Amino acid sequence: MDKFPSPQPHGKIQELIQNVFWVQGSVHIGPGLRVCRNMVIVRQGTELTVISPVRLSDHGEKELRGLGIVRHVVKIGYFHGLDDAYFIDRFDASYWALANGTREQDPDVDNELKREHLPIRDAELFEFQDTIHKEAAILIPSKGGLLITCDSVQHWQNTAGCSPLAKLAVHKIGFRRRPAQIGPPWMKKMTPKGSTLQRDYERLLQLKFTHLIGAHGQPLIHNAKSALSETIDATF
Repeated sequence: MDKFPSPQPHGKIQELIQNVFWVQGSVHIGPGLRVCRNMVIVRQGTELTVISPVRLSDHGEKELRGLGIVRHVVKIGYFHGLDDAYFIDRFDASYWALANGTREQDPDVDNELKREHLPIRDAELFEFQDTIHKEAAILIPSKGGLLITCDSVQHWQNTAGCSPLAKLAVHKIGFRRRPAQIGPPWMKKMTPKGSTLQRDYERLLQLKFTHLIGAHGQPLIHNAKSALSETIDATF
């Protein structure tokens, strides 16, 4: 029997910007509740770096291998990591995460994510400083800048990939309140009592980006920074 969680429904690998791809997968989080989740793949020559892994079907893995060789697995979101161990085992990949940024059930870290030490050339690491647990984002500077987040910023254009009950929950929780939404449950879990994450988000806005993809929802192309700025103003 496979010792790792089984593949869950997912779409095809799609190109987001040149040499950056994404897959919309899903995860079962409770009875009748299946929500979408995204994996980002960055290609450099024949080498692939996978951010927020989503286990694929056999056909999906064949498609992934057609892009290149998976060399690196990157964890940027504290609460994600369901398929990290599978990717590391399956592809003999190295595991990257922030210092103290993993949970007890996560694999051992091979490489610590640092501003000066990343598996993606020319990428920039953003680290939240005021959150209870460690969280990061990665900026790919090409094509106007692509900001890759986990739960901290999510753009829910629609509820594709969610079960009917989850579609209702997504609306009720407030994920679709506005473009480039800060995840409400994530912010509740990550904000210290009596404090705020406003300073972190204002620092995030200092990065140069036009596009955005979070670990849930869909990509936001062309106006991501202005949308996030409006969300920050409305939230804080």
